Amino acid sequence: KIEPDMQKIASYLARKIITRKNPNTTKALFAAIEDSYKRLIAPSIERDIRNELTENASTEAIKVFGKNLAQLLMQPPIAGQVVLGWDPAFRTGCKLAVVDATGKVLDTVVIYPTAPQNKVEEAKKVVKALIKKYGITLISIGNGTASRESEQIVVDMLKEIKEPVQYVITNEAGASVYSASKLPNFDVGQRSATSIARRVQDPLAELVKIEPKAIGVGQYQHDMNQKQLTEALGGVVEATVNKVGVDLNTASASLLEYVSGVSKAVAKNIVAYREENGTFKNRKQLLKVAKLGPKAFEQCAGFLRVSGGDEPLDATGVHPETYKETGMLLKNLGYSTKELSKHRRRET
Repeated sequence: KIEPDMQKIASYLARKIITRKNPNTTKALFAAIEDSYKRLIAPSIERDIRNELTENASTEAIKVFGKNLAQLLMQPPIAGQVVLGWDPAFRTGCKLAVVDATGKVLDTVVIYPTAPQNKVEEAKKVVKALIKKYGITLISIGNGTASRESEQIVVDMLKEIKEPVQYVITNEAGASVYSASKLPNFDVGQRSATSIARRVQDPLAELVKIEPKAIGVGQYQHDMNQKQLTEALGGVVEATVNKVGVDLNTASASLLEYVSGVSKAVAKNIVAYREENGTFKNRKQLLKVAKLGPKAFEQCAGFLRVSGGDEPLDATGVHPETYKETGMLLKNLGYSTKELSKHRRRET
């Protein structure tokens, strides 16, 4: 609340309005000035100041949310591991999902090691069997309800086995939103456990499936201008995806749609083309995708990567427009484009 010096303001306004003293009108005019200030002007000024301060605070808060989201998306992936996703809970049990190094779900199960069931030994037996069967090397535990209790059970269990298995606590913000989405052949618990597992394998690819606002990148998000917040966070995701680049042969439609020049419909068409014709051998094949014309290709080609394809430069951030110049530059340096697939040259 703003509490200014009322006497000073009334005197200032009186000097502006009462130009000459008149015993019959001065008193009435002064009363009118005081009333109009208290009843109309002061509340209006206070609203304007509060709105301005709120707007400034909101703009800064959205910037902070954007930075938090970018850091979350840019977390380094833990590649080449078979991961056990552990979605902790009490009454409904802990949901587990085994995911291979490519993100494919191998198995799902529910155990009840926490209160009120407290079937700890039975749960340990199930997890040990999964570790042996699938060669699990990492356990990803969600940081939600019953996370501490689940962590203690995992720590105790790892002491009892010979296999070199590690565990990590993973931020599960937005997992419930993702798990409630329409995915075939999976129940809600299995989806959340799968998401928790994949988040350590490739945080960017997994988190883009969730609406940015649901990832939980800051407090008081619901107090912000929702249109501005959505646009800002969407921009951060798009910038991050384009900065990192996307593997054309493994990316999901939800990841592809953040690439410049690729709409939701085109993203689905890329995945459909890949499923029908097999993996992309080069970037030029994109021109065969429905609704992806030369202009869209020009925009998106540099952000899409093809590893192990016909053209080594397709696995880099070099745009097809400059392949000729890049080849000439490499030749002058004593290299060929074929060497790019064998050795990674330091970028200069």
